[in-house]
Amino acid sequence: MKANALRRMPQIWPRRGQIVLALAVAGLGMGYAAELIAQDSPSAGAAAPSLPNEAWEQDLAAWRAAREQEIAAPTGWLTLVGMDWLKTGINSVGTSADNAIRPRANAPEHIGLLTVNGKTVQLLAPAGGFPADLLVDGAPAREGGLDASAAKPPIIAWHGLTLAVLARGERFALRIKDSDAAARTSFHGLNWYAPDPKFRVAAKWIPFTPPRILKIPTVLGTTIDLPSPGVAEFRLGNSTLRLEPVIEVPGSQILFFLLKDATSRTTTYATARYLHTGLPDHGLDQPGTLTLDFNRLENPPCAYSLYATCPLPPEQNRLGVALEAGEKRYAP
Repeated sequence: MKANALRRMPQIWPRRGQIVLALAVAGLGMGYAAELIAQDSPSAGAAAPSLPNEAWEQDLAAWRAAREQEIAAPTGWLTLVGMDWLKTGINSVGTSADNAIRPRANAPEHIGLLTVNGKTVQLLAPAGGFPADLLVDGAPAREGGLDASAAKPPIIAWHGLTLAVLARGERFALRIKDSDAAARTSFHGLNWYAPDPKFRVAAKWIPFTPPRILKIPTVLGTTIDLPSPGVAEFRLGNSTLRLEPVIEVPGSQILFFLLKDATSRTTTYATARYLHTGLPDHGLDQPGTLTLDFNRLENPPCAYSLYATCPLPPEQNRLGVALEAGEKRYAP
């Protein structure tokens, strides 16, 4: 098992030349979860900012190692063993057959009661009280409200089991993670294309005035409205291409690109890959240059767990060319 490391994901997901940690709660819980990682700052010009190949490859290798550590972490996406919708009223949680929600993990028979009343969620003790060692945000469990809409929702934990109540539109879901999940304990690494400098390009940044709102589809069949501050235009081979990023969290210094390319039919995850970058060299509201290193393309959380809920690329970010770079399909 590879050691745990700090990294992003987004709120939706979930980020890297120089590693910057910024947790964003995925608009879908999607958690997206990811730590956000900023790329090297771009400079103007027709080509990507030059780095000696050796330094660039070392930086990329360090980023990929951190990515693998994040995926294999005790609360990484491989530990996601359940995502259950909460109903209005009382939702009992525990492994006993009389519970409404039964974690697929080693856990107490009765963990607690999650009550939903409109936009309010409360944690109540089961008959007999909370199990020994049950914690809420690191402190002994107590009855009270849970702020599911917070950027960092409260975590209910019992040994290697973690539960988080997430707001998903007008509904609430309980995300369950188990650090001893088989998917994590059997993890043997991610699959990557070999580093290729031709997939590190300088894009022309064309701001939108004012920024547009993109409707981002999700695997749940819903959409999320996120601001798109502009478009990145670049050449790859004989093709001129465009990608529109979104901002996941107001004021974020990270651009989030959701995209799909021709490799999705063969070697990469079928529905999407993600790319996170820093901001353009002259800011979001001025024309400029932005570095896109597709060697840092990564899979969404849905690639590692059936219980993840992920955003999908908007139509304009579905490319007909093959980006033979970054992360390939995950093979358990």
